[in-house]
Amino acid sequence: MAQFTTIQPAAPGPAATLLYDDWYPALRSSELRGKELKTALLLDIPLVLGRRNDGQIFAMRDSCPHRGIPLSVGWFDGNRLTCRYHGWEFEPCSGQCQAIPSLSSHDHLDATRIYASAYPCVEQDGYAWVFIPSPGTTRRIRGAEHLPTVPALAKFSDRYRTAHLTADLPCNVDHGIIGLMDPAHGPFVHQAWWWRSRSSIREKTKRFEPIPEGFRMAAHAPSGNSAPYKLLGVYGHPVETTIDFVLPNRRYETIRCGPKWFTSLTTITPVTASTCRIDVIGAWNVFYWLPFVTPIAKFFGNKFVQQDQLTMIQQAEGLRHNPSLMLIDDADKPAKWYFALKQARLEGRSDPDHPAPHPMAGPVDLHWRS
Repeated sequence: MAQFTTIQPAAPGPAATLLYDDWYPALRSSELRGKELKTALLLDIPLVLGRRNDGQIFAMRDSCPHRGIPLSVGWFDGNRLTCRYHGWEFEPCSGQCQAIPSLSSHDHLDATRIYASAYPCVEQDGYAWVFIPSPGTTRRIRGAEHLPTVPALAKFSDRYRTAHLTADLPCNVDHGIIGLMDPAHGPFVHQAWWWRSRSSIREKTKRFEPIPEGFRMAAHAPSGNSAPYKLLGVYGHPVETTIDFVLPNRRYETIRCGPKWFTSLTTITPVTASTCRIDVIGAWNVFYWLPFVTPIAKFFGNKFVQQDQLTMIQQAEGLRHNPSLMLIDDADKPAKWYFALKQARLEGRSDPDHPAPHPMAGPVDLHWRS
């Protein structure tokens, strides 16, 4: 008999509990140039980002520790960020205050002992990744070398092309993530001549395996009812795909066809407790020689993401009324694993020396129609 898991969205949002102490993409790093400052919102935290003269990118809380005015309305000369209210100057990577113009010879305050909130920020795969610590963590994050590894997209050759996609979603991160890993919505949400239709629905069996803080859809031949996968047949090699989900919000997909490959990293990033954003980076050496291959890939990729975005907008209308929801076996089993993994981290049971039991006891085959 099928089992059901009931989800009770929290009123009035619904909002989601957020996972801290991890890396999240704030914005495209190509936007950080010259002395221009950019703002972003991650996990309800307002950020100001920029790039120093030496090329290093930075992320600070967009709030001066003196009176709270946004630092983004101040001035940045390539080395120091100056608050426009009282002229306090900050080194942006560390957040250390360098000068307080109002101090007189009678003051004994050491300005350099004052720090604005600054966050580890790394440029990777075209994004500015920001490490967001748990609330209450000191303004300076010590021992950055012990932070988790910054997410990176796998590449399997020296020459490849890339594309980035993004879309805002009017739902909390949990709904975004379980939508991301949902295997049954494809024939309904993503109906298109170049993808699939309702008439293409058939029964599927996929093997899943536990991995640290996530799970893997084991290597398998991709759906033969999707035109893009059929195109790979021109290379004359078997096509194989692997999909990983890893906390807090990452879906990795790798498609191999002999020496040809396609990889993608999709993240569902919480902007606030009740809204999120989907970011996708893809890399490939498939059809590398074709002119305009990147614009074509982005065109179809955008269509795909927009279909998900429209569905989330429509779902948000129903969620406003705070309905009770359910998850079923087997198609929704990955969503159940996600919630169990998330709960373990929230309870502090993700210590690598004392790991919590994985919700998967071992490899398992799941069955559904899509």
